Amino acid sequence: MKAIILARVSTEEQKEAGNSLPAQVFRLKSYIEKNSNLELEKEFTFDESAFKENRAKFDDVIDYIKEQKEIIAFCCDKVDRLARDFLVGLPKVEQLRREGKIELHFPSDNLVLNQNSPATDLFHFNIAVSLAQYYSNAISDNTKRALEQKLRSGEWIGQARVGYLNVTQEDGKKDLVLDPQRAHLVQKLFELYATGNYSVKTVREETYKLGLRSRNDKRMPPSMVHKTLKDKFYIGTMTSKGREYPHKYPRIISMDLFNKVQGVLSGRQKKATKYAVKPFALRGLIKCKQCGCSISPELKKGKYILYSCTNYKGIHKKKVYVNETELLKPIHKVLEGMKMSQARVNRIVSDLKALNESKNEFHKKSIQELQNDYNFAQNKLEKLLDLRLDDSITSEIYDKKMKELKEEQYVTTRKIEEYTQADENYHIIANTVFSLANRAQEIFESSEPNEKRQLLNLLIQNCRLSGKKLVFEVRSPFNTILETAHQPLGLPGSDSNRRPID
Repeated sequence: MKAIILARVSTEEQKEAGNSLPAQVFRLKSYIEKNSNLELEKEFTFDESAFKENRAKFDDVIDYIKEQKEIIAFCCDKVDRLARDFLVGLPKVEQLRREGKIELHFPSDNLVLNQNSPATDLFHFNIAVSLAQYYSNAISDNTKRALEQKLRSGEWIGQARVGYLNVTQEDGKKDLVLDPQRAHLVQKLFELYATGNYSVKTVREETYKLGLRSRNDKRMPPSMVHKTLKDKFYIGTMTSKGREYPHKYPRIISMDLFNKVQGVLSGRQKKATKYAVKPFALRGLIKCKQCGCSISPELKKGKYILYSCTNYKGIHKKKVYVNETELLKPIHKVLEGMKMSQARVNRIVSDLKALNESKNEFHKKSIQELQNDYNFAQNKLEKLLDLRLDDSITSEIYDKKMKELKEEQYVTTRKIEEYTQADENYHIIANTVFSLANRAQEIFESSEPNEKRQLLNLLIQNCRLSGKKLVFEVRSPFNTILETAHQPLGLPGSDSNRRPID
């Protein structure tokens, strides 16, 4: 059988680590050489991420396979080299497999799929795809945590507001400073609007005459003026994804002036609604399937929780109420459907860990390289100290070089922590996901409404109310668990025979 190789990386780090293209190609060629029924026909090696809208190189592989008249052995080192970053292209591969045009070979995962593959192998593949995506998201979380730390330290991570400038210091660090040409004009904008004699449009024209421009040196649109007048950044508070953080930069507006502007904008001081903190399990999770408006809850007679469409678009002629108990019935059925015996969970988790042990090598090599970088910087520090003690360098040079090396070590240490945590996360993901799925019903029934809502937000998505019926989708990887939770499952034993597990 003719075989093709697909070796792919999506980051610069992968190019230089144990998952590099040459390393993948070497393992795949060795695999083909050991299989007498396989003959290497063509190699495809490239770096391409699934987050690019145009995956031209991957599409070339698919087109090549479609042109062949015989079955092709499609060889990838591991499932995540094919599926983790090619979720959009995956259906094309699956269609070719079902049509019998390809066999999928994943040597490092000890997995081969063809047109007649048993449910067990397909189950492993589906779970591997879901966990690979879950793992990729865990890596992404590390970046988010680094940005979160900057925000907590009072550092802004985005584009400067009008009145401030993004600058790069001599040491290469990013910073934010007052814009000497616009800062005082932003203050004038607030002062004029606070008088109550100007609308958003008229205050824009007045400050435009004074020289207030947007970053591209054009007249600020009304929406931008309105957003500026409501922006707490000018009083020392930055907002990111709905959370507020105090920042370290100079304030342009006083709190008193800001509050006056907010009073003019609102026209009156709004009172907090007494319904805002009412706990409802499905609050904010459901949309009307017919009109797309929100489905809102309300308490009737002190004990009945009823949901109805807000009918913001005025499509519905009559208000229809649905009891929360009825809406939760299909959800209870899903939670019950995900339950499995603990023996089944343990066996599946153990098998998946065995399939993915090859990932350890990548992390071990990466961590070792980072540790070598740290030690190299430490050697430089010791030599630097010797030079200072011998008066070979000045105190100023010593302080500058020491600061640079210490910062380099700090960055390296953070990377080591991130790699270690990502590695540990990967190995506990399977157990965490299955344990949560197994106890989801128990946790849900014993939780308070707000806790129930958090759990549902993790498990389900795209909730819509169709008439009086709730329809929704189960999030990945819980959808795969639900589909296969009660199917006969045969896992390889020590004697290589497949034994069913209940």
